[in-house]
Amino acid sequence: MGLAKGTAHIVLVPVIFSVLLILLGIFLRPGLFSGYYFAILLSLFMAGLLACFFRDPERGLADGIVSPADGYIQRIEEVDEDERKYFKIVTFMNVHNVHVNRAPIDGKVVKLLHFVGSHIPAYKKESERNERVTILLDTSIGKVKIVQIAGIVARRIVPYIREGEEIKKGDRIGIIRLGSRVDLYLPKDKVELTVKEGEKVYAGSSRLAKDLQEVKY
Repeated sequence: MGLAKGTAHIVLVPVIFSVLLILLGIFLRPGLFSGYYFAILLSLFMAGLLACFFRDPERGLADGIVSPADGYIQRIEEVDEDERKYFKIVTFMNVHNVHVNRAPIDGKVVKLLHFVGSHIPAYKKESERNERVTILLDTSIGKVKIVQIAGIVARRIVPYIREGEEIKKGDRIGIIRLGSRVDLYLPKDKVELTVKEGEKVYAGSSRLAKDLQEVKY
């Protein structure tokens, strides 16, 4: 299991700090119960915690349209966009979940937009005004939209993809540092949902829906 792209330097900071403390201790020889030992343990603990936060495991792909994020399905609702009905699937990501997001379906990135916003807790509906990145894909089932939303802890969304790029199901599309929420919009007339509210899902390896065109054949 590796670290997510662009996060190794974050994990290395407390590691380097602890090494410097150890080297300093060799010369100063601090007392056994001094705060020096606590500082070393704390920095090593932070390194382990960050490594856990930014882990990026390999995943086997599920059939159909897959989850773009780890977490649980907070809600599923029908919405109207561009005079068409969509299933909006909201996945809430806790801090202990893997924070790397993946493509739910093959497609071409036609739009990649970053919006600056607030940092309301991601489980609240008002969090739709938070900082977010919107990815619009042109796929075999039409327009598919992915919205990565920052929360009260997550402070940065880092895309791994660019406009005009062709991506495959399961490809890593970006990371929300320290979790938050991902909304997926699927055309209602093109898919059959296979997931329910409250279910735990994993990016790439959990199926959210069937492509109705594939079901027919």
